[in-house]
Amino acid sequence: MKRLVTILVGLSLAAPALAGDVYVTRDAEGKPVYTDRPQSLPADKVDVASRSSDPQEVEARYRSEMERYEAEQQAAEQSRAKAAETQRAAEMTAADRAQRCVAARQQYQTTLNHFRIYEELPNGERRYLTSEEIDAARADAKLARDEFCGQQ
Repeated sequence: MKRLVTILVGLSLAAPALAGDVYVTRDAEGKPVYTDRPQSLPADKVDVASRSSDPQEVEARYRSEMERYEAEQQAAEQSRAKAAETQRAAEMTAADRAQRCVAARQQYQTTLNHFRIYEELPNGERRYLTSEEIDAARADAKLARDEFCGQQ
C-alpha cells in the first residue's frame, strides 16, 4: 500500500516535467497514433491541458477512497454473515421443532397407553400419580404435542 502511494506521488511530481507537445498522426490502417515525436508528417498538434498535483491531496484522496472501500467491504461481510446466521437459525429452529414434535408425540402416546404413571424422585424411588394427576399429565402432553406438531 505504501509502495502504491509512493508510485502515485512520484508520478504526480514527474508529470509536469514530462509535459510537452502532443501530436496525432494516422498509421497505415488509418488509426490515430498519439506521440510527442511524430514519425511522419503531417502531424496535428493536440492541446493537452495539464496541471500539477499536490502530493498531500493525492495521498489524502487515496486514503479516503481506501477507507470507503474498506467500510463497504466490512458492511457487505457483516450483511452476508447476518444472512447466513439467520438461515442457520431457521434451519436449527425447524430441526429442533421436528425433534420436539417427535418427543411430544411419544410422551402423549405414553400417557395415553399407560394406566399407572409415575414420577421419579431424587432418591430414585417412584411416586405414582393419582387419577387427577394422570388426567392433568395427559392434558399437558396433548398441549405440548399440539404446540410442536400442530393440530393433528
